Amino acid sequence: MQTTQPSATAPIEARRHFVHWTPVIAGAFVASALSLVLIAFGTSLGLAVASTAPTWRDTSPTLTVISGLYLVLTAAVSFGFGGYLAGRLRTSWDPALHREFVEFRDGSHGLVSWALAVVLSGLVAAVLATAATSRIAPPATSPTANTGEALIAYDLDRLFRSEGREQGNLAYSRAEASRILLAATSRAGMKPDDRDYLVRLVARQTGIAQPDAQRRVEEAVSAASLAVKRARQSAVILGFSIAVSLLLGAAAAWYASCLGGQHRDQAGPPLRWNLSRA
Repeated sequence: MQTTQPSATAPIEARRHFVHWTPVIAGAFVASALSLVLIAFGTSLGLAVASTAPTWRDTSPTLTVISGLYLVLTAAVSFGFGGYLAGRLRTSWDPALHREFVEFRDGSHGLVSWALAVVLSGLVAAVLATAATSRIAPPATSPTANTGEALIAYDLDRLFRSEGREQGNLAYSRAEASRILLAATSRAGMKPDDRDYLVRLVARQTGIAQPDAQRRVEEAVSAASLAVKRARQSAVILGFSIAVSLLLGAAAAWYASCLGGQHRDQAGPPLRWNLSRA
């Protein structure tokens, strides 16, 4: 009588183990914390991509490029380290799985960790920006509050500068002039009636002659146009640098997570120098 032996089959991995959330969350928190530390360090060294200071408009293009490269390097280091932890700390896969499938899962862990870190960093940045804006913004109940005045505040100071006359409260005049100057930076330029009104306003508030007020208005229009142009350029550079750094960070997280998974399974060389072979 012949008996049949049960054939050994490889265990089937449950689908609920496709994503190990503990190492993913850990890698995301580490990547977010490291990126914030590096960005704060770069900001202290003057490597910020954008700034609210008026002198930022005169920053050299070289410093702008260096700041963008530092942001890219920060993303590669922080997200790469977080992705490596996500791959290194995950649970071992089923040994019967194909190697390419294992690498895809490891890379997916790094990519999910990267996405979670981006969301966390964005929330932190939004909270910090809201807190900073609430400190410097004028009260919402003030009828003279104007968000565009902060961009050309120095130009408004020069426009209404007067040495021999008590000016009193210039809040509404400054806000009105800032709206006119910002409207003049459009493609249509300043309207003739707005120009004449602004000249009369400057002459009345400062007590200077009409030709001098005309000259101040012309200088203020040129300065405001240049300030808005540089602000737009800074916004483009900032957006491009952030996009490139995030894409590079995703690639670094994917690769580092695959590398961490290989080290977890002892399928790759360790991250240390063997000095005995030197």
